[in-house]
Amino acid sequence: MSATAPTPLKFLHPGWFSIVMGLTGLALAWHSASGALGEWATAVALTVGAVAAGVFVALLLGSAVRWQRHPDAVAEDLRHPVRHAFVAALPVSALLLATWLQAMGLALPLAHALWWIGSIAQLGVTVWALGRWLAPTVAHAPDAQSLWNAVTPVLYIPVVGNVVAPLAGVGFGHPVWSAVHMGVGVFFWPVVFTLLVARRLAHGPIPPRLHPTWFISLAPAAVIGLCTLRYELPPLLTTMVWGMGLFILLWVGTQARRFFAQPFALPFWAVSFPLAAFTSLSLRLAQGLALPVLQVAALALLALTSVVIAALVLATVKGLREGTLLAPEPVAPLVPASP
Repeated sequence: MSATAPTPLKFLHPGWFSIVMGLTGLALAWHSASGALGEWATAVALTVGAVAAGVFVALLLGSAVRWQRHPDAVAEDLRHPVRHAFVAALPVSALLLATWLQAMGLALPLAHALWWIGSIAQLGVTVWALGRWLAPTVAHAPDAQSLWNAVTPVLYIPVVGNVVAPLAGVGFGHPVWSAVHMGVGVFFWPVVFTLLVARRLAHGPIPPRLHPTWFISLAPAAVIGLCTLRYELPPLLTTMVWGMGLFILLWVGTQARRFFAQPFALPFWAVSFPLAAFTSLSLRLAQGLALPVLQVAALALLALTSVVIAALVLATVKGLREGTLLAPEPVAPLVPASP
């Protein structure tokens, strides 16, 4: 294969693990609905989770081969101002799969081992990602404006993704170590949010290709709310966090038509896991508070989430067939126009 015609494998960057996050989140959302919908919801959770596990294994194998055949492409991902943050999608996917296995009562020793691997890897990725902020020089960021260009919602994954650890960690008997992770995520949630708002208002919008990633802003509130339930904290605290998530969903959701008014690309998957996590929180909160209105709304949200992720799957399959995915990204300037 000539250098001018690289194989699709070269473009299998870590952002593809966001598909695993979305599918696993959907499986957990359906599992949360089993109390209201019965055994068939559990069957859907089992099926979707199995698909997510299969995709995870396939991506792991593909990434290993890519590492061997295209080390330059891997090194470029690690240096890239945006793509480097997607590295955390791998340990977060492992933590979510461990959570799904635990919820379904499947292969618990494997789930426990997978949780430990994901937990340690997530902490390591967080230290590495934040270390870039303190480095004297950053690749692709020769000046202050370039540093601001690297501030995108994708930063939530390596920095705030630690809050995923308690979802399974508490059940595995590691509440203290899970709380360490949660503390890191809770602390940096407002930090990243403040950086994003400052970047948008003072330094211009993010590139249109990344617009769908604004939905990642919903994930911290949704997952932290689920963690409060795992730690059996006061219901009012969970309700307050759920309210924050509802506001963010409405705030970002009003821009959805504009965000998705472009050809399908992998960043569209950014909506999947946050929406699924907020659906799980809504279902569990409705059951805990015994609010019929909230339960109806949560089930409607589950239907919407399922339709959205099904559409993402179909669009991904179509993109792979047509060759628009696993291809070079369109060239777009990272430096926005002066405000």
